[in-house]
Amino acid sequence: MYQSFYTGALGAGTCMAKMGVISNNLANINNEGFKPKTAAFTDLLNYNLNDSENAVTELMAGNGVRMQRTYSRYNVEALTPTNSAIDFAIMDENAFFMLRDPVTQQITYTRGGHFYRSQMEDGYYLMTDGGKLVLDQNGEPLRAEVPDIEHMLEMLEEDYEPEEEEEEELDEDEEDDSPRLSAYTFSNPSRLMSVGANEYVPPENMEPILVKNANIQSGVLERSGTDMAKEMVRMIECQRAYSYALKMVMTSDEIESTINSLRG
Repeated sequence: MYQSFYTGALGAGTCMAKMGVISNNLANINNEGFKPKTAAFTDLLNYNLNDSENAVTELMAGNGVRMQRTYSRYNVEALTPTNSAIDFAIMDENAFFMLRDPVTQQITYTRGGHFYRSQMEDGYYLMTDGGKLVLDQNGEPLRAEVPDIEHMLEMLEEDYEPEEEEEEELDEDEEDDSPRLSAYTFSNPSRLMSVGANEYVPPENMEPILVKNANIQSGVLERSGTDMAKEMVRMIECQRAYSYALKMVMTSDEIESTINSLRG
């Protein structure tokens, strides 16, 4: 009987955790570059069956489910035109801009490309709304002086070619290594961990990979990946599952009360 109480309460708690994921997705429906999360559940029955034969655990077979993890898909969403030439959108899946916190030096990654020019002691740099530096293909901050911005925008064009004088100075096997806006990817993007502000960090054993010839468009921003219709359907399902779990607890309580009354 106590197991039915526990199973119902566990189901209700799991539904509350899923509702938190759904509410976060809806709250970021207007956040450019946001990728919604999906809750993944695991059956506790399978968890116990996969345990060792003599394992001592408080989890019992048939005790419902638990939320194991959340994951995101980093697909390309619709684009919104802007009036700023330093708004960018990555048109490649599983690709991110590399950022660096000038205070803590922490490296993070994002698909949000709403940048601006920020003045520092030695000049202007390309930065995010949160005050983080945007890095180039060499992991160095991108300078945002007017000539730098113009050259960077030229390099993003498909038909860009170095000037004739520059071509003569470069060897045949060398490429133009001037600072440019770059995108990075990972061997397993699903393992990226969200740190808030639409930014992610990889596990310690996963290194970023520079995307060669990344398709980055200027003057546009990638919309949020939240689908209102899907999230509303998931919310209704979650609410119903929550009510059924509570009914299970209430029914178990009524049965327990009946048994106690029969005992006198």
